[in-house]
Amino acid sequence: MKDKSWFQQLSGTEKRTFYACFAGWALDGFDFQLYPLIIPTLIALWHITSAEAGMLGTVTLLASAVGGWMAGQLADRIGRVRTLQLTILWFSVFTALSGLTQNLDQLFVCRTLMGLGFGGEWTAGSVLIGEVVAARSRGRAVGLVQSSWAIGWGVALLSAGWALVSLPPEWAWRVLFLAGILPSLSLFFIRRHVPEPAIFQAIATAPRRSPLAILSPAMLRVTLPAALLLTGMQGGYYAIVIWLPTFLKVTRGLSVFNSALYQGVVVVGAFTGYVSGAFLTDALGRRRQIGLFALCCLVTVLAYTHLAIDDRVMLVLGFPLGFFSSGIFSGVGALLSELFPTDIRGSGQGFCYNFGRGVAALIPWLIGRLSEQLGLGTAIGFFAAGSYALLFLAVAYLPETRGQALRS
Repeated sequence: MKDKSWFQQLSGTEKRTFYACFAGWALDGFDFQLYPLIIPTLIALWHITSAEAGMLGTVTLLASAVGGWMAGQLADRIGRVRTLQLTILWFSVFTALSGLTQNLDQLFVCRTLMGLGFGGEWTAGSVLIGEVVAARSRGRAVGLVQSSWAIGWGVALLSAGWALVSLPPEWAWRVLFLAGILPSLSLFFIRRHVPEPAIFQAIATAPRRSPLAILSPAMLRVTLPAALLLTGMQGGYYAIVIWLPTFLKVTRGLSVFNSALYQGVVVVGAFTGYVSGAFLTDALGRRRQIGLFALCCLVTVLAYTHLAIDDRVMLVLGFPLGFFSSGIFSGVGALLSELFPTDIRGSGQGFCYNFGRGVAALIPWLIGRLSEQLGLGTAIGFFAAGSYALLFLAVAYLPETRGQALRS
């Protein structure tokens, strides 16, 4: 009964903050997931190679790593809510501008600039929701905010399914990118209804430490393994989602409609995994939830890409693939919030999450290069396995923080 009523126990401010962060992350997911769905069309229209297509995915992630770290530092200076607004506006504008590009170089610039805002939104939103919700419900609240990524992914999938079938290819991808301006509408709600967390306001006038304090000897024992944890987690995830549409269409020979169906199963699994992981991170603890999902995801992705299975079995396996590869993220936002004190919480979360994203950003490009020799399925499985092996090593060195009050 307690788990069923936890949301009703939240205050009005906590609920409005939850809604704002939930919507922000869903819109982030919508904008980001458009590009993987467009890759096959761009390859056909612009005659680019798989390596060049992977490079565009990589540069977005590299830029998002820089943007996420910058946003973390900015959130510690000007506030969590202001930073959230700025990052949403930024990635919306440059996603829309991507739809007006005329060649690979122009798209490269727009995707790079879009990545700065895309990376910053997670940092600002994760710190914000983690500071507003009490310890007893923090894992569920932060994890359920993560679940909205799957909703954004699903909307992107439905939008791409309609556009790529109903519109000429040369217009379809442009329409999808131009729709990326829609997330900016959420700014009106955030501006009017979401205040800064009380724990941040309490230190608003206090002297601030340098953002580099997260690399001091006292903090490095949590900063380093947390950064490696996020490297493994995101490396495994990006190995799967960036190349999944191309794997289904090119390697498995599925049509646009059938590819969308298979990806839809993955998205439903992702949403279910996020929600389940959100509750499990409070029930099992942060470390156990992450470790369990990583192990299951490793087994599933290897089966999905390496076993000689027919399309019906692949359809069924899409659910656990999405469930575990996405649900693993449910506990990480709460864990990072609890590892760092308030005055450097944004810097700590921004650095760890986006250090991992920056290193993992190389994986789409490396998969594109390796796939030309070994095949796409083999390349995906190789990098996913290596990423989750790193995750297991890192999580062993982190403390369990379930139920702990935030460090002021």
